[in-house]
Amino acid sequence: MTPRLSSRMTIDALCRRVAAEGGFATVLARGDDQAGAILIACAERGVVRQLLERALDPAGAYRWSPCGPQDMASAQALSDYMARRRARDPDLWLIELDVAQAERFAAEMTATD
Repeated sequence: MTPRLSSRMTIDALCRRVAAEGGFATVLARGDDQAGAILIACAERGVVRQLLERALDPAGAYRWSPCGPQDMASAQALSDYMARRRARDPDLWLIELDVAQAERFAAEMTATD
């Protein structure tokens, strides 16, 4: 079994990388430090473009999968979706990355995770 970074360490590293690139990372809701699921709102200039969730694939490696409501342009639909997810899983981390190509940062963290 390959050792993995805890959820908290993954998020801290991701936030530092985004800040180093001149972006902003905001923890919207804290989850379990060790094994909490992670949901990232990928934004550019304050507009959320995509939601990604970290999940294990069949081979046991973490991957980022798109998730969220059908209408990503609706701020209310995004807010409702994240609130429902958090209500079902209080250990879930909700993070917003506001940086160009936020999906790239998530993918790079998976490669090192």
